[in-house]
Amino acid sequence: MRKSKVLISLAATGLLAAAIITELRKPPRKRTWHGSVAGVVPYDLRPPTIERARRRLWNPDDRRILQPHVFGVGWTINAGRVARKLGVV
Repeated sequence: MRKSKVLISLAATGLLAAAIITELRKPPRKRTWHGSVAGVVPYDLRPPTIERARRRLWNPDDRRILQPHVFGVGWTINAGRVARKLGVV
C-alpha cells in the first residue's frame, strides 16, 4: 500500500512538472497555463474561478462525467452529470 502511494505521488508530481515545463517553453505571450500533458492528461494552472468550478463540478448538461480539475493536473467528477444519469436531477 505504501509503495502505491509513493508511485501515485511521484506520477502526480511528474505530471505537474511536465505541465509547468510545457508552459514555460512557450513565449510569455503564448502561455495560457491550461492544456494537456502529452495530449492526454489535462491541466489548468490558472487561478480558479467560481464559474469554472461550477462548470466542472456541477454541470448536468455536459455529457462528460470526467472534467479537468478546476486547478491542477488530472480530472474531477462532474457530479451534476452523475446525478442526471442516476435520475436525481
